[in-house]
Amino acid sequence: MKIVRNILAVIVGWAIGSAVNMGLINAGHSVFPLEGVDPSDMEALAAAMPNASAEHFLFPFLAHALGTLVGALVAALIASTHKMKFAYAIGALFLIGGIMVSFMIPSPTWFIVLDIALAYIPMAWIGGKIGMSINKT
Repeated sequence: MKIVRNILAVIVGWAIGSAVNMGLINAGHSVFPLEGVDPSDMEALAAAMPNASAEHFLFPFLAHALGTLVGALVAALIASTHKMKFAYAIGALFLIGGIMVSFMIPSPTWFIVLDIALAYIPMAWIGGKIGMSINKT
């Protein structure tokens, strides 16, 4: 039963973290819209990003960081054993996705470095620690 619960921890953590990520990305398109760009058109978005200002990168960073944090927290809460390992697994999944997106949608180097360095593994660590502290009580 522990194995099933640990597998569910990763699946549910990834799904909820992804929902948080997409919610914040969609909110960002409403708060800081790129003029004349349909955010559902990946090619148009990729063409517009090199000319985007720093404010357009706030919500993507928050989406990546908070999606990872929430996903890792959920994984740590659900996992029956090795809670930090499963939180880090969520961080690794989101990191792989972030690296893939950095190739698909061109962004400034400062954003890619900041995003990869701070939004994934550190947030997975924080989410895992919060989840472990909640489970102690």
